[in-house]
Amino acid sequence: MFGYVTVNKPELKIKDFQTYQAYYCGLCKSLKRQYGILGQMTLTYDMTFLVILLTSLYENRTDHEIRRCMVHPVKKRDILVNEVTEYGAAMNIVLSYHHFLDDWQDERKLSSVSAAAVLKRKYQEIEKSCQRQCRVIKDKLDQLYRFEKSNENNMDLVSRCFGELMAEIFVWKQDEWEPVLRRMGFFLGKFIYILDAYHDLDMDRKKGNYNPLSAVKDREDFEAYCRMLLEMMMTEAAKEFEKLPCIRDAEILRNILYAGVWSKYDKIQKEKIKIGKEE
Repeated sequence: MFGYVTVNKPELKIKDFQTYQAYYCGLCKSLKRQYGILGQMTLTYDMTFLVILLTSLYENRTDHEIRRCMVHPVKKRDILVNEVTEYGAAMNIVLSYHHFLDDWQDERKLSSVSAAAVLKRKYQEIEKSCQRQCRVIKDKLDQLYRFEKSNENNMDLVSRCFGELMAEIFVWKQDEWEPVLRRMGFFLGKFIYILDAYHDLDMDRKKGNYNPLSAVKDREDFEAYCRMLLEMMMTEAAKEFEKLPCIRDAEILRNILYAGVWSKYDKIQKEKIKIGKEE
């Protein structure tokens, strides 16, 4: 359910893309250092966005390094890391741990239960320092699981679970910026859930899996309806972002919110057209 909140590279200045990549590499480094190779494999673009957002808002002192890595052994890479990077890595692990448990519960994947077992001790350590976030994440995923089992088709109700989950993650510090960050995370989380459901709909229908969009798939205006839902969520998320005094890396953040999040949607559209022609 992740990988949707990324940059639109063609519309980003070269120096800004290099900065974005440095934050991404910094998150990757933090995941490996704290949680090992498996932790590194959970890396997502979505948490990279959160790291850049919170770094910009709180103006954290950021360390710059240049080093090689296993993924890119030939050329040295710029790496940006700070206190927020550690938080982003922790949240990445929490979400991945629950994802592995969910895969085991739904599909009995041995690889997933094994991965969850490896991450369990690290998860418990994070749980001690991020009790609020971990409690809400678990509660909302449990609620989402119940909705799935009851075949709930109210998209607003179901996507709200993931919205509230992301809202809690966005609130790094409970301070004056909490209300704005919470609302921004809420609408971005709903956007991610709806887009993921839209992306997986055809596959879910073939496999007989739960998908809240199945109830409206036969609407004549289905495509326009989904686009409208997504636009509503991103409009609200962007509106909250503009209330934040983010100056550092603001162009990267705006690129993601106004263009990058639609890159995946456009890709899905092209895939649907291609499949339609093949059929």
